[in-house]
Amino acid sequence: MVDFGPRRGVSTVKWICCQIGAREHYAIPRALHQRTALDCMVTDAWVPPDDFLGTFKRSLRERFHRDLAAAVIHSANIGTVAFELRAKLSSLRGWPRMIARNEWFQKMAVTKLQRVEVRQPHTLFVYSYAARDILRFARSRGWCTVLGQIDAGPPEERIVARLYRDDPIQRGSWEPTPPGYWESWREECALADRVVVNSAWSQQALEEEGIPVEKIRVVPLAYEGPTEAEGFERKYPEAFSTLRPLRALFLGQVNLRKGVGPLLEALRLLRREPVEFWFVGPVHVHVPADLRDNPRIHWMDAVPQGATSAFYRNADVFLFPTFSDGFGLTQLEAQAWKLPVIASKFCGDVVKDEHNGWILAELSADAIAAALRRCLTEPSRLRELAANAPLSDKFDLARAGKALLEVFD
Repeated sequence: MVDFGPRRGVSTVKWICCQIGAREHYAIPRALHQRTALDCMVTDAWVPPDDFLGTFKRSLRERFHRDLAAAVIHSANIGTVAFELRAKLSSLRGWPRMIARNEWFQKMAVTKLQRVEVRQPHTLFVYSYAARDILRFARSRGWCTVLGQIDAGPPEERIVARLYRDDPIQRGSWEPTPPGYWESWREECALADRVVVNSAWSQQALEEEGIPVEKIRVVPLAYEGPTEAEGFERKYPEAFSTLRPLRALFLGQVNLRKGVGPLLEALRLLRREPVEFWFVGPVHVHVPADLRDNPRIHWMDAVPQGATSAFYRNADVFLFPTFSDGFGLTQLEAQAWKLPVIASKFCGDVVKDEHNGWILAELSADAIAAALRRCLTEPSRLRELAANAPLSDKFDLARAGKALLEVFD
């Protein structure tokens, strides 16, 4: 392999990023591009505002970021649409569809990379589970390789399996990963010179799986809030009531991994309290009738990224009781809107207990209900937490870019 250590100086190295979708709002390539270290990005679809595909297919409208408008982008827009159409016509769904999409992307990316003219040292960054073939190719070219680990890996699956096994209502509605999935992931980790995780929680999980500690680097997610959030002033009433209830927001996939099990039980514990709940995201669990039809509990399907701001703006507190998350970008999105967060400790280090939110001592219905009752009885405390909630520069693009360029130091 090429020596990309500090003797050469990281500024001489150009990076290539490969990713499916707009993960993390393209934070990795944006951070590298900001530091003039990005050679190019390979992605499945890239749809500038004037591209007809944006009007033809709604899901592609956000496959673009103005920060990368001048960057070199290699995409396969027509191939992406064709793959999704074939998958739909063949009724491919769930794990088979996800794996087929990952395999298609890797083949496409390798084809694109074979045409990239390289004149200086390169490092390739690619996200986990769609990386093995791309990493093999990069190593054949003598490039350094960085795997972006998006979650806590096998330990997370074991947590999820236990949650579904122990829940009599949800039991049987979860599909474990197919045979060979984790073997492929282990090969990705072996091919990578560095494995970048977003949190100490993920680092701990990977170390449990035997990933060498010297390979792992923690680089927190980078996020820049919308400009309209900068001058936003959050206001709370002197007291919450049935006329002005506490508005608690959950935004993301509604599943057991995200802590929805104890959260639903907490809703029952608070049924006589002036609390209004908003669930925004695809529902992947069975919701009992008494909660599904409750007028104080609002169930929204997934919304476009650009439409989430209204929910953050109108909420009083954000709920993130996850059992396992590589980081949890929604925490940063909430804090951009000065929204206090009630979170677990099994995710990225965003919430400082009693400073900009609360960290749950345990993931239980009682603990969640107790935190929300505190919000009800102490609206002045919510004001203090909101005042401390604006984003820290710990999560800005400049710091993420610097950390990435130093992963080989």
